[in-house]
Amino acid sequence: MSILDVFHKPTQEDLEQKKQHLEEAQTEAKTAAELRDLEKTYKEGLTTLKDLIAPASLKFNSSYFELNGKFGRSFFVLAYPRFLSSNWLSFIIQSDGALDLSMFIYPIDSAQILKKLKSKVGEIGSQISLAQEKGMVRDPMLETAYKDVESLRDNLMQGTEKYFRFALYFTIYAADLKELDKFSSTLESTLGAKLVVTKRALMQTQNGFNSSLPLGLDELDVASNMNTSPLSSCFPFVSSDLTGNDGILYGINRHNNSLILFDRFAMENANSVVFAKSGAGKSYTVKLEVLRSLMVGTEVIIIDPENEYQHLAAAVGGTYLSVSLNSDSRINPFDLPIGLQGEDNADIMRSAVINLLGLFSLMLGKLDPTEEALMDKAIWQAYAKKDITPSLENFRGVEYPTMNDLVEILKGMVGAENLAQRMEKYTQGTFGGLLNQQSNVVLNNQLVVFSIRDLEEELRPIAMYIILNYIWNIVRSELKKRILAVDEAWILMQHEDSARFLFGIAKRARKYYLGLTTITQDVADFLASPYGKPIVTNSSIQLLLKQSPAAINLIAETFFLTEGEKYLLLESEVGEGIFFAGLKHAAIKIYASYMEDQIITTDPKQLLEIKESEEKLSS
Repeated sequence: MSILDVFHKPTQEDLEQKKQHLEEAQTEAKTAAELRDLEKTYKEGLTTLKDLIAPASLKFNSSYFELNGKFGRSFFVLAYPRFLSSNWLSFIIQSDGALDLSMFIYPIDSAQILKKLKSKVGEIGSQISLAQEKGMVRDPMLETAYKDVESLRDNLMQGTEKYFRFALYFTIYAADLKELDKFSSTLESTLGAKLVVTKRALMQTQNGFNSSLPLGLDELDVASNMNTSPLSSCFPFVSSDLTGNDGILYGINRHNNSLILFDRFAMENANSVVFAKSGAGKSYTVKLEVLRSLMVGTEVIIIDPENEYQHLAAAVGGTYLSVSLNSDSRINPFDLPIGLQGEDNADIMRSAVINLLGLFSLMLGKLDPTEEALMDKAIWQAYAKKDITPSLENFRGVEYPTMNDLVEILKGMVGAENLAQRMEKYTQGTFGGLLNQQSNVVLNNQLVVFSIRDLEEELRPIAMYIILNYIWNIVRSELKKRILAVDEAWILMQHEDSARFLFGIAKRARKYYLGLTTITQDVADFLASPYGKPIVTNSSIQLLLKQSPAAINLIAETFFLTEGEKYLLLESEVGEGIFFAGLKHAAIKIYASYMEDQIITTDPKQLLEIKESEEKLSS
């Protein structure tokens, strides 16, 4: 290659090609830049997650903020008392209002804090010594602080305690400022009663709001020193545990999937109430409790208005008694209990006469004072006619009067002719034969069911009253562990005398080792009676299953339910609800085994299938 080739001068064609390449490169770069701009513009136009969760409006004021038309306020805890009980935050978490709660826990090295506590002990000790040298009266505050610091040093040194900086913030929400101020005052006063000092995040509204969001930002930075024991009492997640060593399985705790094992007879009384809408599983639940109670030796008596317990009685070999005008089963309202040892016969007879006056008010309509006085006198004379007086040693083996005897006496009394005429309907008229014969019912089985389905509607409350009175006499005659279940109890609550009688049983059942179970779907009718709420308050166990929207407010008012618990009852499935046992309560799910389900089911379709399978086996 010659030197001329090395220093060859580019031609015009070479320059044009180079220029063309440069222009193409610039065009490509410009196109790439335009594409990047277009892509950026496109991405900015898309809806992101932040766009979806961001509020439409947010305005901060000095003491509160406005969020989408709602009002909010933030608080921080400044100081704590010397002692705090466990679950002290549960009342805030379970309150009706909406709130956010955030905790920030900063662990501190034990060696570092031990140095500070050592100097603190020296400081407090010197103050105590100076006070003693000057002859001053001892300061209990200093002595208590000295003991606390020394105890904390020992625990930190032994490794049984750790030390932390703890910050606790609340942000509450309300529909308007008036409600926000009310909620704020309630929060401050309730925590103040526990000696927990709270302050509003004034002039730090945005910082307080940010600190309460699930972002892990502690912008308020107001923390207190706390060791492990008091810090554990601030654990906010509480769930009632209703598991015991005795009793029967009621269901599954929906809070933590633990078993709800409970002995109703271990409470101050063994009474229970079951409220639910039709089809929510109340009879299914009660039958499951009955079946499991029979397994532990408890006797059970049931008043069944709709023949729902017939299949259960047949399955376990119980006694099923149908009370109707055509039935052979008869109960004499004049029967008296034998009485437990120490009971006065005069008191037994007075109680029986009062119960009979209530029955006759139910049968004849409300008696006026004159009629009541005549009826009272006639009842005593009816007993005297059979030589039954308070002076008898006991009532075992005596023949009791009947309705016929009472009507005969009323006919011979001046002014009682009208009463006698009205009573004849139950001796010789339409309902004759049901109430005017001696009792032939014997409760000699572990399970006894009284069915009143075939009775006329007018006679149902009367029959329930008489059956209850008869059962009550049996209960008072012999002390046994028993459960008495009254289904469709609202029928009795419609009449004052029968409601009063049921309430009397609820109050006195504990004395005779009896647990009364009242079951109803018509909550409004039950609680509308003046004896409805007292029966609820005299029941240590309450079971609320799925409720109708029409009854939920009355239920919430009676049982002091939170908004969350109200929605839980409205949205529950069949067999789900809330189980109350004394001061504890938990969400419950009723579970039965396959064999139990076959015995207690109330589903007509399932019952028909069981009947068909039994017929096939028998053929």
